[in-house]
Amino acid sequence: MKFTEFNFGNELQEGLDMMGFEKATPIQEQAIPIIQNNKDLIACAQTGTGKTAAFVLPILDILTKETQNNKVNTIIIAPTRELAKQIDMQIEGFSYFTNASSYPIYGGGTGVEFDNQKQALQKGSDIIICTPGRLLAHLDFDYFDTSSVKHLILDEADRMLDMGFYDDIMKISNTLPKNRQTLLFSATMPPKIRELANKLLKNPESISLAISKPAEGITQSAYMCHDSQKVNLVREILRAKGRDLSHVLIFASSIKSVREIKTTLNKAGMKASEMHSGLDQDQREQTIRDFKSKKIRILVATDILSRGIDIKGIEIVINYEVPHDEEDYVHRIGRTARADRTGEAITFINPKQVKNFKDIEKLIEKEVPKLELPKGFSKAPEYKILSKNKKNKKWRNFKKQKPTSPK
Repeated sequence: MKFTEFNFGNELQEGLDMMGFEKATPIQEQAIPIIQNNKDLIACAQTGTGKTAAFVLPILDILTKETQNNKVNTIIIAPTRELAKQIDMQIEGFSYFTNASSYPIYGGGTGVEFDNQKQALQKGSDIIICTPGRLLAHLDFDYFDTSSVKHLILDEADRMLDMGFYDDIMKISNTLPKNRQTLLFSATMPPKIRELANKLLKNPESISLAISKPAEGITQSAYMCHDSQKVNLVREILRAKGRDLSHVLIFASSIKSVREIKTTLNKAGMKASEMHSGLDQDQREQTIRDFKSKKIRILVATDILSRGIDIKGIEIVINYEVPHDEEDYVHRIGRTARADRTGEAITFINPKQVKNFKDIEKLIEKEVPKLELPKGFSKAPEYKILSKNKKNKKWRNFKKQKPTSPK
């Protein structure tokens, strides 16, 4: 289906033509007509399917055809400031030939930035893209008139619930007009998302696109290893790849692991940087700029970058641990081999994570090759699920011990 078939206004269509948008993706083809008909929508679609355009384009089209009243028309809520900024940048591109305005609102900035956000809310930017906590902070001061909000959009709703934003979302919803359109987009659809949708949406239409398999251009492999071997394994893998790599992304589950990996690589002469919630906003933005511009080749990050951030040219993604959720694996390795390029994804599996990785292989319908550890490493554990008896062996031995009298 071509974008011209949606009958967008001339200003919006001119912007799409300039950006080279001709054919709609499946999520756009299904979602845009529903949004144009002012119906609520719950949509399950991955990052990389074009879902941002699916909800932004019909909203922009509505804005170009309505008389504006200097009040906020649309609120888009995103889980992270990085995603909020990215959505705002996409809106700027799509709305180039329209009069629609947008403003990102997120925490971590200075008092000046807070005042700028306040002005955007008071003077009525058409579209506000925000993180839940920062929007609530503004709402607490009672200067944001929400009476003209006609559209509420929740992007990456499952991630927001994982981050503990359920109560914040409900508080925000309760401050908005009941007669509004609510759109909920989520990469996964667990019961808690259905529960949220039941509370926020009215007779919604539903779209569910099957989770995409990893791109054909991604070469996947894995290493069985003990946790104590991992940091040195990262170093050896990258050392063997040579210095021609321009973009390497390493995912770790904790800030502690991120810092350990970064320190080890830097000591080995490999320039690496870190990205996690422990950095302030300026540090995070500078790190992303340096990574995109190739000032740093290796970025070690927590899951903050697994969704919603599009950095072109990533050649290798390394999972320092097996993701807990099978679909998160697809999101993580999907940072490479974008736009029909090729890339490599490597995952480290410890004995306790074998079952998780087998579930991933079942989801992607492919057995990922397990590579031998480099020369000089001690023997790797076997790729088999630990039996319950083995897991509880220490406990059973402890129970067999005779109790000793206290001294």
